[in-house]
Amino acid sequence: MEKLPTGAYDQMDSAILALADDPRPPGCTRSSGCDDWRVGVGDYRIVYGIDDGRCVIEIVHVAHRRDFCRRG
Repeated sequence: MEKLPTGAYDQMDSAILALADDPRPPGCTRSSGCDDWRVGVGDYRIVYGIDDGRCVIEIVHVAHRRDFCRRG
């Protein structure tokens, strides 16, 4: 996340912290083919996993939406 522009970093930081209170916010979707969830924040996407049993959220990937499908 340190490579994000300042404004985007602040938005992403707030969105990630908000996932602690609501791990399935309005607009989030389940990633196809896996158990990960994703949510859009402006032009960026957060991919994360939820472990309800342990009350843990694991951030898997953060990327600009144009690069989102190119991750590997």
